This record gives sequence, structure tokens and C-alpha cells, in this order.
Amino acid sequence: MQKQEKIVQMFDDIAPTYDKANRILSFGTDVSWRKKACLSVFKYSKDKLDIVDIACGTGDMIIEWQNQAKKAQKEISSIKGVDPSAGMLEVAKKKILNASFIQAKAQELPLESQSADIISISYGIRNVVDRKEAIKEFSRVLKKDGILLVLEFTKREQGGFIATCRDFYLKNILPKIGGFISKNYSAYEYLPNSIDDFLSKEDFIDELSEDFQMLEYKSFSFGVCSMFIARKK
Repeated sequence: MQKQEKIVQMFDDIAPTYDKANRILSFGTDVSWRKKACLSVFKYSKDKLDIVDIACGTGDMIIEWQNQAKKAQKEISSIKGVDPSAGMLEVAKKKILNASFIQAKAQELPLESQSADIISISYGIRNVVDRKEAIKEFSRVLKKDGILLVLEFTKREQGGFIATCRDFYLKNILPKIGGFISKNYSAYEYLPNSIDDFLSKEDFIDELSEDFQMLEYKSFSFGVCSMFIARKK
């Protein structure tokens, strides 16, 4: 089985307990990160929007887009969730009735060119093996001047008390709690390791720059989470 298929299978396996584990493991802070990201993107967007959420998982980001659009007085014309995991999409469809869902890979989007105003991918880009091909696809699907939002756990800077505590939690505590909740210990060992295997924020910005112009970068919670907002060139 190829690496990408193994990752998809892993998410299929943990889908039923994924939301519960997320809330516990992040102490609910992932919700605030998503909220802040949506509101930041709306500063650069028009008022009527077609949104596509890639690697949508169980649909948490779609819910946040819908909630924050109301507060920001933005109209969502259409919102689609795309994910390669059938298990994750099954959970999302039960949670969200007013969105459409497509089972597909980030690097092979079955979407029309120039059909989206916003594309988001939250905590999913590091799980895409063909990342550069996926970024090309995001550019293809976005309309002229469309906005890309990426939320991700980027490679962490070392040293200092906060960094030491963060690394201890990710390496020693998160796998045990996540494994206990999901009964899949290997999945929650993979997740912190995948952060170490991902790019630094500087390298990821360089990778985006071929197709996108950076508008905003911000880190949350002492660098645990990074937000990248970029406009299609």
C-alpha cells in the first residue's frame, strides 16, 4: 500500500472518535484558531463567496466558515468539503446538512477551474504526499485573486521552556490520550511525527510563492499552529 493510501486508511480508522479526541487533545483551542483564521480571510474577500474546504475531515472548518460568515456579514453561495477518507466524510455528512461533500485527493480535485473564491485546508497539507501538485490544483480551482488559507502544525523551533513543554506533550502525552480514545495508538504516534517531517514556516512560504502571493502569516499558541493566507497570482 502506498504512503498516501496508508494515511487515508488511518483517518478512516479514527474517524468515529476524531472529534472527541481533537477537543480533548487541543483543549478546545483548535476551534479558536479556526475562528480567527476565517475572520482574517474575510478581510481580503468579497461579500459573496464560493468556498472549498480541502481535507475537510469531519467538517469542523466548514462549520466555522458558516458561523463566522454570518458574523462578518458575508454570504456563502456554495461550500464544498473535499476529503479522501470515506470515514471522515460519513461523520461530516451527519453533522452538516447544508454543504456538499466530495471524496477526492487534494492533488486531484474534481472541480472546475476558477470556480472558488476561497480554498482552505486545515491541518491537512502535511498529510498530502504530492504537496506541490496539490498547491497547483488549489491555484487552478481558485478564481482570479482567490484566497488560499492554510492552517497547519509547522515544524517547531527548538529550545526554551515553552518549546520543551510543547514537545513533551506532543511526543509523550498526546499519543497516549489519542490512542486510548481511538484505540489506534499508531495513528496518534504518526500525527506528532508528521509535524517534525513537515516544512518550517519559511520553507512552506517559499513553496507557496510560485503560485501565490503571501498576504498574512501568524502563529498561534506559542508557535504550535501557523496560519498562512495567500492570494492567487
